[in-house]
Amino acid sequence: MNITISNNLASVEPSATLALTAKANELKAQGRDVCAFTAGEPDFDTPAHIRKAASDALTKGGKVCRYTPVAGLPEVKEAVAKKYKDDNGLSYAPNQIIISSGAKHVLFNALAAVVNPGDEVLYPAPYWVSYPEMVRAVGGKPVAIDGSKNPNFAPTGKQVKQAISPRTKAIFLNWPNNPTGAVIEHKQLEDIYGALEGTNVMVISDEIYEYHLYDGAKHVSGASLGPDAYARTVTVNSVSKSYAMTGWRIGYGAGPKHVIDAMSNYQSHATSNAATVSQLATVAALTGGTACVDDMRRAFNERRLLITQMLNDIPGVECVTPKGAFYAFPKVSALYGKGGVKNSTDFCAKLLEAEAVAIVPGAPFGADEYVRLSYAVSKDVIEKGVSRIAKFVKSLG
Repeated sequence: MNITISNNLASVEPSATLALTAKANELKAQGRDVCAFTAGEPDFDTPAHIRKAASDALTKGGKVCRYTPVAGLPEVKEAVAKKYKDDNGLSYAPNQIIISSGAKHVLFNALAAVVNPGDEVLYPAPYWVSYPEMVRAVGGKPVAIDGSKNPNFAPTGKQVKQAISPRTKAIFLNWPNNPTGAVIEHKQLEDIYGALEGTNVMVISDEIYEYHLYDGAKHVSGASLGPDAYARTVTVNSVSKSYAMTGWRIGYGAGPKHVIDAMSNYQSHATSNAATVSQLATVAALTGGTACVDDMRRAFNERRLLITQMLNDIPGVECVTPKGAFYAFPKVSALYGKGGVKNSTDFCAKLLEAEAVAIVPGAPFGADEYVRLSYAVSKDVIEKGVSRIAKFVKSLG
């Protein structure tokens, strides 16, 4: 018997970040003292008031034990609408909002709603590893736009305009950015949206790191730039990174009603509603204030400054101080050609073997000159791990 895999999924690569996290955990299970900088999730527990809301709902029973409407409970949509209005200056009706099982689910739903076989989807490089694989999974063609030499790693409007073809259906925008930690400037974002005017290209704006900002950086939602921007944008967010709720699997999106309707129809046949208890916990998160978020951000900021300073003290390593998210993205290509290191994948593999430090190569992010480190780890892990990186680099000669 020969059961073949579909062409769409046969072309999809596994997530490099998840694979390296699994490898680090495997080494830990073998007893090695591993410093892992791979996972893109806060290392804090979900705040107590959110966990209590879920616990109370489970104790009460009733609604928490049942299905919800496919696109989410009314009270969750109400909380999401208020968040978008208060934080981003965006007005959305309940029928313009969808609640899904994580932001990744929202992103995939958006692609499934609009992409036909052979349609092109643009995204700036460096990029989150899942963007091109999601596009391939729905039969589209991923097209990267190189922003690696530009301020904030952002493509110019001219680059975006040049990348648009008759088959272009959508573009991913992601700021604050994973993997770079960059935050796009208002004028840069306007330039990109200006390049889209007069086209039918939809924007999928991935804004899940918007609360993780430093050094006075400001987040601008693309859909807030004007009527044309609002009409072409699906704005995506989640509670995962902001409220340390990665395991709860709740993401949400808002945009043109006909697109949200199509996303909901797709979700109804794929997964149905997001977990009811997680939706109820999300209400507590979005309505319970941001003091807990502020506490986490302060801790991340201290780690950000520490890891950037330590990386820049290593000869041959160059790291721009990130202004958002919780990732450092140092350039290590000056070390290629030493000690058998040819590229970012070699660098990370040899580092893991020699010093038991797990980081992610830049190649899967479309930036082979770089590597990514998550600083959602303790200061002790940062000090120990980056010291080991310095030792490894010295050993290369």
